Amino acid sequence: MRPGVVLALVSASSLALLGLRPGPAPVPLPAQLADTGGGSQLITAQAPDTGSTSGTLAWWDLKDGQWVQAGTAPARFGANGLVEGASRKQGTDTTPTGLYDLPFGFGTKAAPTGTTVAYRAVKDDSWWCQDNDSQSYNRWVEPLPGDCRASESEHLSAYATQYAYALVIGFNYDRPVRGRGAGIFLHVNGNGATAGCVSVPQDAMQRILQWAEPGKRPHVAIGTADGATAVTRY
Repeated sequence: MRPGVVLALVSASSLALLGLRPGPAPVPLPAQLADTGGGSQLITAQAPDTGSTSGTLAWWDLKDGQWVQAGTAPARFGANGLVEGASRKQGTDTTPTGLYDLPFGFGTKAAPTGTTVAYRAVKDDSWWCQDNDSQSYNRWVEPLPGDCRASESEHLSAYATQYAYALVIGFNYDRPVRGRGAGIFLHVNGNGATAGCVSVPQDAMQRILQWAEPGKRPHVAIGTADGATAVTRY
């Protein structure tokens, strides 16, 4: 018998003599959430606390009733941390916490091979309208409509690095509330913290786009490790 096997048997015997049992396996983070959106794919973006500008993003698959981690990456959040999505104010550089769908992807680069989510190519006249007075508030527009001021919007092609690959986060999207915020995305890292989006390294963003499947209804849950904005509340 190999020495390693003997050691394993002795260790197991010692635990039995002491009346000890192996501890339960840790519960996957999605299984701790109040809601995961009803699909079988989920992204979790978790920060240590509301003042944090960095944390961890992971993507998960529900297989045979169990959540299995498919990947993980370091994440960046808003320059002023995170705040409850329902009370967020536009222009505060905060990332909204909550559970959101992912309406579509887009990018200044072509979709990674294998991408099945709807993916829009960024063109010279592609904008995200953030003008509270516009009928197109919190919407992709081509070209910029007359009632949407350029100074209050994002010219998407101007962010070739950050928007090389991105997914729209459905914050304030279905029925936009003016003043709450517009243009919240999951995108590629820039030079530092974001203006309210969640960002990850480019290779992670590519893998997420290849992983996400519309038929599995992927969502993203954004929150903190604990407290009133804990990701497990959503």
